[in-house]
Order: sequence, then C-alpha cells, then structure tokens
Amino acid sequence: MSMSETREPIVSVENAEKAYRAGAVDVPALRGVSLVVNEGDFLAIAGPSGSGKTTLLNLVGGLDVPTRGTVRIRGRSLADLTETERSDLRRDHIGFVFQFFNLVPVLTVAENVEYVLRLQRVTPAERRERVREALEEVGLAGLESRRPAELSGGQQQRVAVARALVSRPDLILADEPTANLDSETGADLVDLMHAMNRRHGTTFVFSSHDRKILDRADRLIRLRDGRIVGSAPPPTNHSSPIATSSDRS
Repeated sequence: MSMSETREPIVSVENAEKAYRAGAVDVPALRGVSLVVNEGDFLAIAGPSGSGKTTLLNLVGGLDVPTRGTVRIRGRSLADLTETERSDLRRDHIGFVFQFFNLVPVLTVAENVEYVLRLQRVTPAERRERVREALEEVGLAGLESRRPAELSGGQQQRVAVARALVSRPDLILADEPTANLDSETGADLVDLMHAMNRRHGTTFVFSSHDRKILDRADRLIRLRDGRIVGSAPPPTNHSSPIATSSDRS
C-alpha cells in the first residue's frame, strides 16, 4: 500500500462533469473525472491547454460546482453547501496561488499576507506573529512594508505563497504558479513549495505543464479533452512518464 493510500482524504471528486454554455451549445470541459487528494500530497495535474486542468482545480477548490457528479471536501459535498458556506470553507481550509499573483497593489506585503487572517478574525498579536513567520519562511523577511510594484515577479509570487500558507489551510491549490517567472526563479519557487510540503506536510495540488513541477510531484495526473488519460506514482529517475511535448503547449 502506498503512503498516499494510508492518508486521510481531503478532497474526493467522483464522476465529475462540467459544461459551459456557449450560446445555444453546452461545451464540455470535464467528462467523468474521479480523483482523490490525500493529506500530504504533492500532486500535479498536467495536460495541454484546454484539457480541463484549471476547471478541475476550480472544482477541487470549491470555486465552481460540477454540472454532474460530486465533489467532497473533508467529506462534505459542495452541492449541499450554500454559496456563503462554500466561501467560508475556502477561507478556512484552502489556500490559493495564482499565475498572476493576485496581490492587492495598494496594500503592503504584510497587509497582503494578513488579509485572510483579518477575514478569520484572528487577533492582531497573532496576525503579526503568523505573518512574520510566513514571510520568514518564504525568504521575504525585511520586505514587510514594500508594495507589490516594488517587488520582482518571483518575490510577488513568494508573497502569494506566504498568503496561502498563513491561514494554515488543509490544502493549497496552485494554478500555473511558475508561468510568469523565469526558469531560475520558477525552480526556486518549486523548491520552496516542495520543502514546505516535506517540512509541514502541507498538501499541494498544481495545475501546470512546467517540467520543474511535474518532475517533483509525488503524483501525476494527466488530462486530455476533459478526461483523465494517465496517472503515475513518483518517477524514480525524476523524468515524468506523464507529461509529453504536447503537455507543454
């Protein structure tokens, strides 16, 4: 039995379908996808553009609901929750890292990181300490008072990682987190997130076709045309059997 099989499931997706309306036509984005995310996973979802990676990530994160099928987070079906309850679930249990950073430009680094803690009504003293710890962990100690425009792209994405981590979520979802970074900066960011996974057991799920992420993943899921067409345990030679040249489109 693999280590992932002995861990508690955080997310289960069962026969999920998702279609979007385009005029008078329903356009399928996912077609009967089933997936379990366990505690401590460092999981990558790979596939060419339009394969359904981001749609699946949005379902896993409760940002959207399936047209058919079931998505459960900690055993709770999203279909049974109101929009307010789904929002609270995202706030308290899921951290997000986006391709375009999504930092608030008028806020400082520290204010961006502590924003979710304010929503959670964490006390000011605890907010300060947790923000300090998060920024130190991502290598940004001393930059608390800067604003996003004063940072490099890599530093901005580290702020985003700190913001995702500071609430101590069950799960962090990262949608193409290295896409706007140069190769060296992207590799450093992947190393950082991998170290956090190993050090704290933080669960990560990536949508990506960046080889640096795919080669570090413990689990690789390949999507094509809205279906899972391959999955694999971690490669022993750090060469992914899942991703192909078409996955990097």
